[in-house]
Amino acid sequence: MATQVHPLEDAVIGPNQNNTTITEKISDIVLGKDAPLFWYIGVLAGLSLAGGIAHGAAWLVLKGTGVWGLNIPVGWGFAIINFVWWIGIGHAGTLISAILLLFRQDWRTSINRFAEAMTLFAVSCAGLFPLLHVGRPWLAFWLMPYQNTMNVWPQFRSPLVWDVFAVTTYATVSALFWYTGLVPDLATMRDRAKTKVVRRIYGIFALGWRGSARHWERYESVYLILAGISTPLVVSVHTVVSFDFAVSVIPGWHATLFPPYFVAGAIYSGFAMVLTLAIPVRHFYKLHDFITMRHIENMAKITLATGLVVFYGYMTELFFGWYSANEYEQYMVMNRISGPYWYMYWTLIFCNGLTPQLLWFRKIRRNLVLLFVISLVVNVGMWLERFVIVVTSLHRDFLPSSWGMYFPTFWDIILYLGTIGQFVLLFFLFLRFVPMIAMFEMKHLVHKSEQVKQG
Repeated sequence: MATQVHPLEDAVIGPNQNNTTITEKISDIVLGKDAPLFWYIGVLAGLSLAGGIAHGAAWLVLKGTGVWGLNIPVGWGFAIINFVWWIGIGHAGTLISAILLLFRQDWRTSINRFAEAMTLFAVSCAGLFPLLHVGRPWLAFWLMPYQNTMNVWPQFRSPLVWDVFAVTTYATVSALFWYTGLVPDLATMRDRAKTKVVRRIYGIFALGWRGSARHWERYESVYLILAGISTPLVVSVHTVVSFDFAVSVIPGWHATLFPPYFVAGAIYSGFAMVLTLAIPVRHFYKLHDFITMRHIENMAKITLATGLVVFYGYMTELFFGWYSANEYEQYMVMNRISGPYWYMYWTLIFCNGLTPQLLWFRKIRRNLVLLFVISLVVNVGMWLERFVIVVTSLHRDFLPSSWGMYFPTFWDIILYLGTIGQFVLLFFLFLRFVPMIAMFEMKHLVHKSEQVKQG
C-alpha cells in the first residue's frame, strides 16, 4: 500500500524530498560549476538593456530635461509614470515576506526569498527617476534635512519630500529584512563551498553564524520585529506616493480614493510580477517540488482579488466624475474615455479589468502558459494605468489655451528600457550567487509536517 503524504508536505516540497536533498538542490544552483545557458542569455540581455541608463542619463545631464517629451501642460511624463510603476512592483515582496509571515502562512516559504529580492531591485530602478527628474542630480541632497549656512530647509509640505523619506525607509527596512533572512543560508553556503575564496566571501556575509540556540533566538526576534515594521510600510509607502497626485487640485488627481486605490494596484502589479518571474524560474531550474501548483494558485487568487479592487477603483472614478456635478471632473472622465488617449484607457480596462477575470477558472489558474501571459498583460496594464493617470489629467486641465499633447521621446524610452535591463540583470545575478529559496525554512516545514503526520 502506498504511503500517504500529509498535504502540507506535498504542497511545500513534494513527497520525495528530505532535508539533505533540499540543501543540495538549492545550494548546487549557486555552488555548481556551470550556470545553465538561459542564465547567460538573461544576463547578456539585461546588461545590453541596462546600458540605456548610462546613455540616457549622460545625455540628460548634458542637455537637460528638454530631451524628454515634457512640455508646458505635461510637466510630469515617463519619469513619474515609471517611478510609480516600479514602486508598485516592489510591494509584493514585502507583502509575501512580512504580512504572510505574521499570519503564519507556510506557503510563502518557497517564494519569499526571490520576492524580497524583486522588491529591492524594483525600488533601485524606481529611485533613478526622481533623481534624474530634478534635472540636476548632483543637487538631489537638497531634499534631505541638512543644516546649511543659508538656513534653507526642504519644503516639508511637499509630497515629493515625503516620497524621499517614505521610499528610503521602505528600501532600508526591506534590505534589512531580506538580509536577515539570508544569514542562516549564507552560513550553509559557507560550509558547503568548495574553494577557500568562496568560503571566505560567504563567511563574511554570514556574520559568524554557527546555528547556536542563542543565534536562533536573536534571529527569530529580529526577523519578527522587522516583519512588524515592514507591514505598515506596505500601506504607507504607496499611500505617500499617491499623495503626489491626491494633494493637488488637478481634476483626476484630487481624490480621496487614491491612497487605497494605489495600495491595491501596487499589490496587484507586484503579484503579477512575482508570477512573471516564478513561472520561468520554476521551469528552467526544475523547482516543481518547491514551487508547487499550490503556490501558483494562491498567487493567482491574490492577483484576482486585488485586480477586482483595482477594477472597482476604475468604476468608482467614473461614478465620482458623474456624481460630483463638477464640469472639470466630468470633462476629465469623458476625455479619458473618448479623448486623444482613448486607446490607452480602453487597453488599460482590457488588461486590468477584463483579462484577470479568467482567473476565476481553476483550469486557467493551473495552466502555466496562460497564467504567464496573463501576468504579462497585467504588468502592461498597470503601466498604462499610470500613464492614463498622469498624462490624461495634465494635458487638458482648466485652461483650454494651455492644452497640449504628450509624446515620449527616444530618451524617455531608452531610459525606461534601461531600468528593465537593470532589473533583469540584478535578478539573474541574484539567482546565481544567492540561494533563491530559504533552505532552513524549507527544512523547518518538513519537520513540522512530519510532526503533524506522527501526531
